[in-house]
Amino acid sequence: MNREQVAAMIQAGLPDARVDVQSEDDVHFSALVVSGEFEGLRLLQRHQLVYRTLGDKMGGEIHALAIRALTPGELAAGG
Repeated sequence: MNREQVAAMIQAGLPDARVDVQSEDDVHFSALVVSGEFEGLRLLQRHQLVYRTLGDKMGGEIHALAIRALTPGELAAGG
């Protein structure tokens, strides 16, 4: 998988999200995901939402994913 494919999968699962995915080797990824759906959720719950969008690709084609999951307000505040 490449970063565009990972970003598209996250975007499909969280349609209101702003998604930016980076990768240097197409196996290890980092993602900034900004979504109103994260309002009121703990960090673990936010990460679980993102992981669900990727399904069985996690642990397979996606070996590792570092996630920054922010609400729009957190991003605006410098999150």
